[in-house]
Amino acid sequence: RLAHGHADDLLSTLCLASAAPLYLAPAMNQQMWAHAAVQANLATLRARGVQVLGPAAGEQACGDVGSGRMLEPHELRDALLASFGDGALAGLNVVVSAGPTFEDIDPVRFIGNRSSGKMGFAVAAAAAQAGARVTLVAGPVSLAAPAGIARRIDVRSAAQMQAAVLDACAQADIYIAAAAVGDYRPAEVAERKLKKQAGADMVLKLAENPDILASLSAQPTHPFLVGFAAETHEVANYARGKLQRKGLDMIAANRVGEGMGFETADNALTLYWADGEVELPRTDKAALARQLIAHVAERYKTARA
Repeated sequence: RLAHGHADDLLSTLCLASAAPLYLAPAMNQQMWAHAAVQANLATLRARGVQVLGPAAGEQACGDVGSGRMLEPHELRDALLASFGDGALAGLNVVVSAGPTFEDIDPVRFIGNRSSGKMGFAVAAAAAQAGARVTLVAGPVSLAAPAGIARRIDVRSAAQMQAAVLDACAQADIYIAAAAVGDYRPAEVAERKLKKQAGADMVLKLAENPDILASLSAQPTHPFLVGFAAETHEVANYARGKLQRKGLDMIAANRVGEGMGFETADNALTLYWADGEVELPRTDKAALARQLIAHVAERYKTARA
């Protein structure tokens, strides 16, 4: 009806009479969604500037499974916030890395870490809400892509993450390294599952993984670099050392444990840069990410002034 200009009820009349941006959140059976007439009408509306949010895929009320589910309320909220963000990063390309990396030992086992990716995904969402064009490089996590980001690249190992980040950062203004990249990997990956031998210890020879931030910092031109440091003690000393050693513009440090950090809903950060610092008190990761992005935007503008 909207595509054909019908205005025979209050909603359709408002849609035609208003000059405000128009957003649609489709909700229908998967076969209806796939129908050529529906897709043609959506193409017409998109050409007129209408934004279509979703749909999602999954189980439907009729029992079918497929695309057509309306986005969840919080997903609609996030998409709208991304569209009407405060503009602090408007026009900028931002790359965010998130989650863990897994380094294979054999076809069954791997070396990994406890990162859930929630903080990095929240940072990507907050950057999109601030108007940035966001590329998210994600390690192996079970999280949906944040609403509003431009692109998601899924990787598994540190080497894969490095390749994806370096490629994405070629056109980036800001890189936020929120991923927990493994420091080491097995020097050799067994082609077959390694069998347990009674009474015998297994010794793995490890090789050092590439340092993504250091490799970016060493380039003649590089984005504004924001690192993360998750520490169990002497947080300030280790964070400032990493800031200087890797040539970062800013680092976000947190103490792991006590219900914060990995696999938790809340976190707290202290941000450090060359001549200053600021504490961001404990709160949920989405709110914390928005505070972080506000400070990143401010420091970026100061550095580029």
